[in-house]
Amino acid sequence: MHTTGEGTTVPGTAGPVVYRPARPGDRDALAGVDSSFSTDSVYEVTVTEGGFGLRRIPVTPPLHKTFPDDEPDEPAADDDTGPSRTMVAVAGSEVCGFVTASFAPWNARLTIRDIAVAPAWRGKGIGRNLMRLALGFARECGAAHMWLEVSSVNAPAVGAYLRMGFTFCGLDTSLYDGTESAGEVALFMSRRVDRPAPEL
Repeated sequence: MHTTGEGTTVPGTAGPVVYRPARPGDRDALAGVDSSFSTDSVYEVTVTEGGFGLRRIPVTPPLHKTFPDDEPDEPAADDDTGPSRTMVAVAGSEVCGFVTASFAPWNARLTIRDIAVAPAWRGKGIGRNLMRLALGFARECGAAHMWLEVSSVNAPAVGAYLRMGFTFCGLDTSLYDGTESAGEVALFMSRRVDRPAPEL
C-alpha cells in the first residue's frame, strides 16, 4: 500500500490514510503524536575487552517508556548540509504518524531523524509505508544507505526495523548519559538503499 497523496485504506480503520509532505500547520500535531511504547523484552549490551555483545532478553514486569514532552528536536549534524523532509500519515484530520529524514551528501547517507506512529495506528502498516516514503526520498537524493538510532529498550522498534531490512551497524554506550534515558544504549542500524526488501 504505497501512496504519496492518494488515500490508502488501512485494514481495521474506517477510512483512507493519506501520506503527504508535512505542512507548517502540522507542527503541533506532530509534537502530539504519542511515541510511547511497552515491551516485555529489551536488548542487553555487554561490554567485553574484545568488543560488545548484544542479545534480546525478557523483562518482568513489561517496561513502559514515555518520551519527555519537552524533548528538543535533534539538531542536524554539521555535515548534514543536504535536503531534509518530513512526511505525515493523516486519517481525516488526525495525524497518525510521521517520518523525518535528512541527507548528508558527503557520505551519501539518509538519516531517519524521527519516526513515530500513534498507538491506535500501530500494526496497520503505517510505519512501513512511512519508511517506504523515506526510501523513495533516499533514492531521490542519491543516497547509498539509510541510517537510524534506536534505544536498546525499544525492542518493538528494533524488530520492525530488522523486518524492513535494517541491520545493526554500531552502538554508543554513553549517548544518553545525563538524560532521562541514562542507562540505555544507543543502537545504530542501517540498510543499503539498493538492497531489495519485500517489506518495503
